[in-house]
Amino acid sequence: MYLPDKNPIENTSDPKDLLSHETTFVNREHYAGFWRRFVAYVIDIIVANVAVLIFLLIFGINFFYESNSLQDALPGFALFSRFALLYIFILLYFTLMESSKWQATLGKRAVGIIVTDLDGRRISAGRAFGRFVAKIVSAITLYIGFFMAGFTERKQALPDIIAGTLVVKEIKSV
Repeated sequence: MYLPDKNPIENTSDPKDLLSHETTFVNREHYAGFWRRFVAYVIDIIVANVAVLIFLLIFGINFFYESNSLQDALPGFALFSRFALLYIFILLYFTLMESSKWQATLGKRAVGIIVTDLDGRRISAGRAFGRFVAKIVSAITLYIGFFMAGFTERKQALPDIIAGTLVVKEIKSV
């Protein structure tokens, strides 16, 4: 007959050891909530669309409509090209801005939030890129991954959990 000693799975470490990401730089009220993040995202999408529109105005509205053999062979190439340009710009915009010294896109700066790693440090471009890829996963799942920010303890959306990041209210040093 098997008689286990107490509970072999029981963890005897201090609970603080398990929450090493909870440093003094942030506490519960510093996490950025769903609606603040949503407003930042709307601002960022407007910025991205305006930037692509300016690009098209500089190079001409007909930039993708010039008749050529590739477009004749692939109907819809012009529309696809515009979406590809917009998506590449958005990828670079989010990746480079969130890994910059600002730690935020223009939309996040407007609402006073930044992206950090779990220890409050600036994230690398690689982590920012991974976070962006995780946003694609969240979009594919009917945006459920984004709604998670309204219900998780640290107000993390799925991209934050996957990339190991936090979105927090910017703490102004005095």
